[in-house]
Amino acid sequence: MNFSLDFPFAYGRPAAVAGFRQACEDFVVVEQLGLEPAGQGEHWLVEILKRDDNTPWVAKQLARLCGVSPRDVGYCGMKDRRAVTRQWFSVYLPKGDAPDWAALNSDTIHWLQSVRHTRKLRRGEHAGNTFEIRLRDCASHRQDIEQRLSQIARLGVPNYFGEQRFGRDADNLQRVETVLAKRGRKNTQEAMVLSAARSWLFNQVLAARVQAGNWCDFLPGETELTGPLWGRGRNPAPESVCALEMQALAPWQTWLQGLEHAGLSQERRALILQPRDLQWHWDGDDLLLQFGLPPGQFATALLRELAQLKTPDLDIGSV
Repeated sequence: MNFSLDFPFAYGRPAAVAGFRQACEDFVVVEQLGLEPAGQGEHWLVEILKRDDNTPWVAKQLARLCGVSPRDVGYCGMKDRRAVTRQWFSVYLPKGDAPDWAALNSDTIHWLQSVRHTRKLRRGEHAGNTFEIRLRDCASHRQDIEQRLSQIARLGVPNYFGEQRFGRDADNLQRVETVLAKRGRKNTQEAMVLSAARSWLFNQVLAARVQAGNWCDFLPGETELTGPLWGRGRNPAPESVCALEMQALAPWQTWLQGLEHAGLSQERRALILQPRDLQWHWDGDDLLLQFGLPPGQFATALLRELAQLKTPDLDIGSV
C-alpha cells in the first residue's frame, strides 16, 4: 500500500527551498525536564549531551556502564539522531556507589550531571523541548518566509505527526495490518507500529480539516480543537465533529476496529501546534529559528510550512 506523507499545508505549499540538517549542529534540542530531582532515591537522573546518536543506543550504553538491564533505563522521549541534543535518562541503581559517569564520554556522548531521584522517567512526562534550528540558503524567499513566520506566531500550524513517527519509507505503516492480526501482547516494536497507525489516522482527520479550512476554527458544539487518537470507548467530540472525523476515517475501518481490539483507549490530541516564544533572525542566507514545543509535538510540522526541506540522505532517527 502507498502511504503519502504529503499532507495539506495551512498556508499553501511553500516556494522556498532550504537545506535542513546539513550538519548535526543545524538542529539543537534541549529537553526541559520540568521536575526537581529529589536528591535521594533508588534511581539516578543522568543528563547527557549527544551528537549523531539515537536515544535507545545511549540508553544501552548507560545500562552497560551500570550493569543493569536496558529495562532499568528510562527516558521521556525519543530524540533526533541527526542533531545535537541534551536529554535526561534515569537508571535504577538502588544499592552501591554511582559508577564513573565520565566513562560514558566519547566523540559523540558527553556526561553533564547526575543526581539521585525517587522514580523512573516515563515517556511524555517532561515539560517539553526547546529548539535552535538553522535552515540553509533560503534568503531568496525572505519576504515569504517572514510573512509565514508571522502567521505561525499568531495562529500556529497543523499539529501533524512528523514523518519520523512512521518509520523510514513509512515502513511502520506497511506493518500495521500484520501487527493488528497478531493475538496476544505486543512487543516494543509492535507497539510502535500501533502508535504509528493511530498517528496516521489522526493526520487523516487533521488533513481533512486543513483542506476544509477549519483546522483552527471551532465547529458547532466544539470547545477544544482536538482530533482522535483512536481506541475503544466513545468519541467525546460533539456530533458535528464526529461526523467529519468518521468521514475522513471511512477508508480505515479495519484499522479502527483493530486498534479497539488491541486494547487502546480513545484519546484526543490538539489540532494546533503553537510554538512557544518563536524567534528568528538571518545569518547571511541562513535562517536561524528558536522556539519551544510541548511533549509529543514535531518541529518538522512547523518547518514544512516555511520551506521545502532538502535533507542529506541519512538515517536521522526518531523524535
